[in-house]
Amino acid sequence: MRIAAAPISWGVCEVPGWGRMLEPSTVLGEMADLGITATELGPPGYLPTEPASLRALLDEHALGLVGGFLAVALHDETARKSTVDEAARSAELLAAAGADVLVLAAATGLDGYDDRPALSPAAWRTLVEIAGLIRDRAARAGLRTALHPHVGTHVETTAEVDRFLADSDLPLCVDTGHLLIGGTDPVELVRAAPHRVGHVHLKDVRADLAEAVRDGRISYTEAVARGVYVPLGEGDVDLPELLKLLRDNDYDGWYVLEQDTALPEHGADETGADELPRRATARSLAFLDSVH
Repeated sequence: MRIAAAPISWGVCEVPGWGRMLEPSTVLGEMADLGITATELGPPGYLPTEPASLRALLDEHALGLVGGFLAVALHDETARKSTVDEAARSAELLAAAGADVLVLAAATGLDGYDDRPALSPAAWRTLVEIAGLIRDRAARAGLRTALHPHVGTHVETTAEVDRFLADSDLPLCVDTGHLLIGGTDPVELVRAAPHRVGHVHLKDVRADLAEAVRDGRISYTEAVARGVYVPLGEGDVDLPELLKLLRDNDYDGWYVLEQDTALPEHGADETGADELPRRATARSLAFLDSVH
């Protein structure tokens, strides 16, 4: 297994007000200390945006770059050119720093992932078209593109995942946590469409909190704060079966450990919150070692 990490597991997120963000040297250093050899990029601007500087920082911690997550409003016809251009710039940076995948999400255009306006049929068609245009531009830079079903985006629910699979030929980023919260069993998705798996984000989740988000009883942000994501093997995703299916279907891409975390703005010294990401990731790595 090629195992990577992502800064979101250390609370580094693009959402305004999400929580306190640790310094890149701390996050990358802890990844390396855990034996991880590659990372995703994190939110725009967290790591250097100039390729040589980015490569130098990663080299300092003996880390490679897998890819990066980009959430843009794919449905917005009025911003078609600027959206594709933004994605192309991200793809060019990723490729120049040695990455091979652009992880694309269909953002609503609102801040955060707690509200989700409905899309018209025309806006859905635009979403599919712009995703394809981004795929083509990224390919020119040498990158693959995978569409990430994600809570609080326009590809979240089982119906939307199925519709995207039918309407687009892009592969998916199989994020086991976001899929389950959105109502899709990731094991059944991989079993039904193994040829559409382009990238994997490994999460484990508490099914009770996932259901509460799905039913609208709590927000996604509140669920993260209450610990919806737990170390691998400690939640309700059937990860052993998922990993077996991926191996049996010759998936040879990266497995990115990604447990969305929000660190408190204050009181970290008293609560020891800054130690939690490292500990949770270590437990996830131990689980993978036990089942691989």
